[in-house]
Amino acid sequence: MSLTLQGHEHRVSLIYHRDGIECDACDRSYGVGFSCSECKFTIHMKCIFVFNIQEIFDHPSHVGHCLKLLTTGAPDHTDPKCHLCGRNTKRLLYHCSDCKLNLDVDCMANTKTAQAYLNVPWHKHPLLMFDFVDKMPCDVCDMRGKQGYFCPRCRLVIHESCFSVFDSPEITHPSHVRHPLKLLTSGAPDYTKDRSCHTCGDETGSLIYHCDMCDRAPYVCVQCDFMTFHQECTHLPRVIHVNHHDHRVSFKYPLGPGEWRCGVCWEEIDWSYGAYSCSFCPSYAIHSRCATRKDVWDGKELDGVPEEVEDVEPFKRNADNTIKHFAHQHNLMSFSKDSEESNFCGAYVRPIGSCTFYKCSESDCSFILHETCANLRKKKRHFLSPQPLTLDFVTKRKEEKCGACHQICCQGFIYSTYQNENFDLLCSSITVPFIHGGHDHHLLYIKLEYGQVKTCKNCGIDHAEVVLGCIKCNYFLDFRCATLPLTVSLSRYDDHPLTLCYGDEKASGRYWCDICERETNPKTWFYTCKDCGVTLHIFCVVGDIRYVKPRGMIDRHYRLLSNNSSSRPLCNTCNCRCPGPFILHDPYNYHGFISRDDSDVLYFCSYYCFVLLARRRRGNMCPPWALEPNT
Repeated sequence: MSLTLQGHEHRVSLIYHRDGIECDACDRSYGVGFSCSECKFTIHMKCIFVFNIQEIFDHPSHVGHCLKLLTTGAPDHTDPKCHLCGRNTKRLLYHCSDCKLNLDVDCMANTKTAQAYLNVPWHKHPLLMFDFVDKMPCDVCDMRGKQGYFCPRCRLVIHESCFSVFDSPEITHPSHVRHPLKLLTSGAPDYTKDRSCHTCGDETGSLIYHCDMCDRAPYVCVQCDFMTFHQECTHLPRVIHVNHHDHRVSFKYPLGPGEWRCGVCWEEIDWSYGAYSCSFCPSYAIHSRCATRKDVWDGKELDGVPEEVEDVEPFKRNADNTIKHFAHQHNLMSFSKDSEESNFCGAYVRPIGSCTFYKCSESDCSFILHETCANLRKKKRHFLSPQPLTLDFVTKRKEEKCGACHQICCQGFIYSTYQNENFDLLCSSITVPFIHGGHDHHLLYIKLEYGQVKTCKNCGIDHAEVVLGCIKCNYFLDFRCATLPLTVSLSRYDDHPLTLCYGDEKASGRYWCDICERETNPKTWFYTCKDCGVTLHIFCVVGDIRYVKPRGMIDRHYRLLSNNSSSRPLCNTCNCRCPGPFILHDPYNYHGFISRDDSDVLYFCSYYCFVLLARRRRGNMCPPWALEPNT
């Protein structure tokens, strides 16, 4: 994300570093700031106030001349040292062109006086009346903009409407009931070795609550361990539900001795800090900052709220050993083997095969379910949504798109939220950490922030919403590629099972897909037959429509046909032979009438080409299998 700072000619980029970034205006360390690639400077979010003070007249240390803000460092013909403190100035400084003198930002802030300052009893420095830019968040409410006050020396930012926080300069926090916590406005004391928040572990800012009684001890107080809290951490919820765990979790301080790992980010948890833990699962804990993320917590405080027992069982067992499933009107009987290969599971929309299954007891009803699918809970929590997921089924009138992998679900079961988010059974069954054969380390769910983009290692497509990834190795997969089947039976091509391969870096020479007869790249993912030694494009094997039966419908009248004939039809969008397992067939011709022969019937090789039909006249559209990297 890029933006403009007042008075600066170049656009700057938002940057974040967990260990803090080096600012070219001060010597402090914060994790969020801005960077200008043209002027080569980096500035903390708390220091961008200098761009609102481009020129200073009659500064107490330099009366009579004008000091101007420079962003490229001291001019070559001047002494780079600050004429007040004697230290070398940084890239951002104030310069007098008449006297050739330089003044660093901190010295400017320490000595500047004006009638616009406000003296308050709870802060040791005068506060500057300030019209905040939309990039400086208030230390109380974390909101940007509005009128307020600012301390150039401490970098304290506070809205005028947030002054009510100082009505309670002392609080009693549930995790530190022995002593009161006092409000400080200038950050942690210099003698405090550990300046991180002892609730969430993050770096503390200017506005904190602090226990000065524990600091009077000659050594670290064992009971309190230098209790320092963020303003926001004093209001952490006590009991919550997170989407990474089935049970409620409660805040506990300290967490207690042991080797703890966060159930969300899978980083270690310092047991001396506060964290959320589960009373039913003694080894489960979550960082407080991870537990209260908007994509993890639904925002509800459950302390004192009785826990309701939800009915999550999908069926009831009858006396005759049949079951009554919520998704079907008839009773279902259990079977151990299916002799018909054409039977498809009504939930997963895959052939039943040799798995145990349930079949409708009515002779004229073909409804059938894998035993595993019949046991899917009606409600569950999953990391894909902070809201609980409810098991539902796709209606015949409308197909649904999975919010994670963006694949089309024409039939079968889906999990939905009350906000109309839908997730297919594959994506909603993934657990973290996710183990994938394409990478040596486990993968975690990553909700991308605004402006972030991650590229899938397999397909090369950029994603700006959600991915699975290993941040340390910069390895990311989108949900479509992460859930590709490891083995596929492709009877229309070969009786042998096909295996998913993750690329061979040592491969050399040219390889061809035996289905579409186009070149494949063996260094990227592909399907292969170990007996025949062939390589096949992923799209040619699995297509881009997952949950559908042969002869199923899309968009009410487009029928899906199996692509198993010797002569493959031409796609009316990309003009290529349809390579995938299914063909979209439109019984209507270009003029909107039902065709009497195949001369003007519309065929589509994929849902991708089906959607692009309306744009066909805008240019030559490339089929999806031709978009695979390096092919």
